Amino acid sequence: MQTPSPPLPEAERPVVLVVDDAPSSLGMLCDTLEASGYTVLVAADGESALQRLELVVPDAILLDGMMPGLSGFETCRRIKADAALAHIPVIFMTGLSETADVVEGFECGGVDYVVKPIRAQEVLARLHTHARNARITRMARDAVDVAGMGVVFVDARGRVAWRSPQAGLWLHALGEARAIDQAADVAIERDVRQVELRGFDLRRILLVEV
Repeated sequence: MQTPSPPLPEAERPVVLVVDDAPSSLGMLCDTLEASGYTVLVAADGESALQRLELVVPDAILLDGMMPGLSGFETCRRIKADAALAHIPVIFMTGLSETADVVEGFECGGVDYVVKPIRAQEVLARLHTHARNARITRMARDAVDVAGMGVVFVDARGRVAWRSPQAGLWLHALGEARAIDQAADVAIERDVRQVELRGFDLRRILLVEV
């Protein structure tokens, strides 16, 4: 008989933020997450979730789509608009099951969409996969900065989908962040020239279309 692995120290446990206006109904899910090695934080609405994110950056967010006040979709948009939080995978857990709702969930930045009533083990499996992938991606992107390069990812519409921390520092220092978001292909080219003029190597900002 295999001996179960000892629990991870509190500091090493991945953190998941659960955002739902009826958190008491998610007791079984929260218990399952805790038993599976996660530290669970709970927020009852979008505004509370954003306030929590000012203090802690979780490994993943489980987010209800329909809440009083700030909806889950708008909450997700605000999270993704923050360069310091944009890497966090957001999984929607909601009773909204219409195709339009599912599409909105993905368009605003969600990586997955689970329709209530939820099955705790299914959510756990999805959460584990997305949190692991996000962690690996974040480590790889941070490694690029360590190597002295900044990376900017641009989507098919010409919008900045992600910028590495180093690229973000350089571009914000130039005061071009909003212009980049509005017209990435043009603004990034202009910023790269300015970065070069200010003493940075042109090759240190890598523009990737995704």
